[in-house]
Amino acid sequence: MKLVQTSGIPIYQQIADAFRSDILSGKLKQGEYLPSIRGLAKELKISVITTMKAYELLEEEGLVTAMQGKGFCVNAQDSQMLHEQHMRRIEDSLSDAIKAAKLAGVSREELEKTFTLLLNMQE
Repeated sequence: MKLVQTSGIPIYQQIADAFRSDILSGKLKQGEYLPSIRGLAKELKISVITTMKAYELLEEEGLVTAMQGKGFCVNAQDSQMLHEQHMRRIEDSLSDAIKAAKLAGVSREELEKTFTLLLNMQE
């Protein structure tokens, strides 16, 4: 896991984002355990509190469950939940793009044209 200290994104958020991506992509499967909080904190040279905050965020989202004495375990991901998680990430990304376009003075037509062009390039 690579953390970027100067990205402006809190470290706990970067950790949660990395695990969320691994869970939603199927890289981490139901029943698998996340690395121990202390172990991950030591490996990344960060605070245990920061790691705990990331794991709690994932738990709030329903992606993992704390298992007393064992750590955090990946929950089963039903297709509807996966779809909702993906849609939320898409909406967040599109909102960021819209904000950036407004700041840059890009018109709605130009933004829509760019979006359509990018969609067509993916097909």
